[in-house]
Amino acid sequence: MTISLQKGQRISLAKVAPSLVAGFIGLGWDTNATDTGGDFDLDVSLFLVGANEKLVSDKHFIFYNNLISPDPDQSVKLLGDNRTGEGEGDDEGLIVDLRKVPSDVAKIIITVTVYDAETRHQNFGQVTNAYIRLVDVQTKEEVLRYDLTEDFSTETAVIMAELYNKDGEWRINAVGSGFDGGLQSLLDKYK
Repeated sequence: MTISLQKGQRISLAKVAPSLVAGFIGLGWDTNATDTGGDFDLDVSLFLVGANEKLVSDKHFIFYNNLISPDPDQSVKLLGDNRTGEGEGDDEGLIVDLRKVPSDVAKIIITVTVYDAETRHQNFGQVTNAYIRLVDVQTKEEVLRYDLTEDFSTETAVIMAELYNKDGEWRINAVGSGFDGGLQSLLDKYK
């Protein structure tokens, strides 16, 4: 049975899915039927940060031009870039093997940004039905889901969730915080 998270809710993965060792994280959204003069492209980016809340290295910034974490086990993999968001189900996804995430990565921050938002005059106010979900790779069962219900009328970047290791146990935090300044605002925050 899927657990539905609320904004700010933190939950232990060991408690809700004790056999979970690797997860597929799917993100989806719809865009409102508005004419902004161009395609609407949302991008998932991941920030693998240390205990200091900063990127472990530049290679620990995972996005459409750097799909795989730099550790030898490639514990985090972004599964490509959907440039239209069309169709049903997940628009973008990633795999995280929780057993293999290196100990210097304290947190995996999962974000979504509007590509070229300023030029295209686009923001999250034009996005509906955004969600993030976690699926157990082995059982194919959805473990949890967080539906973003806030209205981000001017924001161009959203931190959807954080996976973090506390006391040797992986947990998830449903963040749902919006930012102006697109991807650059997040890079400035975590570099």
